[in-house]
Amino acid sequence: MKKCVLIMNPESGKVKNKQNLKNVYDILRKYDYDGEIRYTKRKNDATEIVKNLDNDVDLVISCGGDGTLNEVVTGNMQRKRRITLANLPLGTTNDVGNMYGLHGTMTDNLELLLKGKPKKIDIIKINDDPFVYVACLGDYIDMAYNTPRELKKKYGKIAYIIYGIKQLRNKINKYHIKYKIDNKEYEGIYSFIFITNASRIAGVDDIYYDIKLNDNKFEVAFASIENKKDMIKMLVMTQTRDIKKIPGVTYYQTDNLEIEFLNPPKTSWCIDGEELQSSKINFKFEVDSKTTMLIPKENLSRLFESDI
Repeated sequence: MKKCVLIMNPESGKVKNKQNLKNVYDILRKYDYDGEIRYTKRKNDATEIVKNLDNDVDLVISCGGDGTLNEVVTGNMQRKRRITLANLPLGTTNDVGNMYGLHGTMTDNLELLLKGKPKKIDIIKINDDPFVYVACLGDYIDMAYNTPRELKKKYGKIAYIIYGIKQLRNKINKYHIKYKIDNKEYEGIYSFIFITNASRIAGVDDIYYDIKLNDNKFEVAFASIENKKDMIKMLVMTQTRDIKKIPGVTYYQTDNLEIEFLNPPKTSWCIDGEELQSSKINFKFEVDSKTTMLIPKENLSRLFESDI
């Protein structure tokens, strides 16, 4: 039998359901996998677990939210021999899982994964830190990682809105930056920066309509917003428009980006829903295309180039 290791966040209610866990083992055996569960105990634990797995492991399944997936991918990228990965979403927002077409029960999603297809996917790096789908900076971005766990357990996705309303203020911070893309240099003042490789961000589908996860490129959006009224207006427009067509957004698609902040940022980067603390003012973004992810077949033609 093939060997599968599941990296699980024990705080998930679905994980605590013993029947769910029994079903997981049954489904793995059905697809000829001998399953082992490793529970995370602290932040970055998943990275250390994956980095130190034996080379006889055939598949690692991240069982948690987008932050857990980020840790699993990070650990895999630190290995000499990378392992095929899969994402079983058990978090609050589950942007990556929903983008892949995983929006059913835990066991239904596991079946979809194991019947899926291994695909090389682009992982973006901000300096030396990888992210699967988004790195962003700006006011209120901290909702992703500062919303109290108790609120998320009680209210789910609504918890982010509750926390965000409490943070609302009229003034929006701006960032004076120099940046370089495709050997061309630019300068500007922006209030939000989004570096992404995803069609879904913060629970909003179709942020971009033509995203490909294996084109060796990522999307860059710089937004100029003066106040919270303009910010809310832009958020409303993302429900019906491709973000690159929204007024006030400067858009690029590239495989390289360098950003220099002329003044140190007042907020932290958020990568895959978690805070990236850094005192640096220079950031380099590039693509790594060596990670294999097991993807459900449902969205392959939409999310990947030349799928056969």
